[in-house]
Amino acid sequence: MKINVVKSVLDASDAMANVNRRRMDAAGLTCINMLSAPGSGKTTLLQKSLPMLPDGMRTAVLVGDLQTTRDAERLENSAAQVVQINTGSGCHLSPSQVEQGLDSLDLSAIDLLIIENVGNMVCPAAFDLGEHRRAVLLSVPEGDDKVAKYPTLFQKADVILLTKIDLAEILEYNFDRVYEDLAKINTAAPVIRLSSKTGEGVEAWRDWITAQRPE
Repeated sequence: MKINVVKSVLDASDAMANVNRRRMDAAGLTCINMLSAPGSGKTTLLQKSLPMLPDGMRTAVLVGDLQTTRDAERLENSAAQVVQINTGSGCHLSPSQVEQGLDSLDLSAIDLLIIENVGNMVCPAAFDLGEHRRAVLLSVPEGDDKVAKYPTLFQKADVILLTKIDLAEILEYNFDRVYEDLAKINTAAPVIRLSSKTGEGVEAWRDWITAQRPE
């Protein structure tokens, strides 16, 4: 009985995600869902990279957090539209919350929508929100063993961003270990090393975003 209840909940979630995706498809926009642990640098990376996108690419961000509007406030000068979604005690954004976020946006004025999911390496990975692509961030301070410990997060990634690489030498980070673990679960996603502080790799991330837009 419990299995049936869980399956029913997940089926309803997937159905809502498909509604969101069809809605975004009808508006002609591309949606990227960004997932990571807290403090991996999602907001800072968006602050740096969104203004670097090609002229005329209209952007919006749905920001997910348990409380506060701090990340949305940081992004208000980087994207044309920003909406904060507070989940209270929820450890991830749900498709229904994204639906409400879409209601708050002018979809006709958006080419690219970024969902900055709640910082968590477990819960968000299980839920399709209607996005077209998933970007997963792994910061150097988190350690080089996280791919093996949290494989579900990385299995469905369309791009993997290794962030804060300016700290790699100080923390004796083992990039080879990360690549070896990724080779066991996801060989399709490109891996981009970057540092928002030095700017290394940010252009490569910008180019990857740009390539996701249909011609």
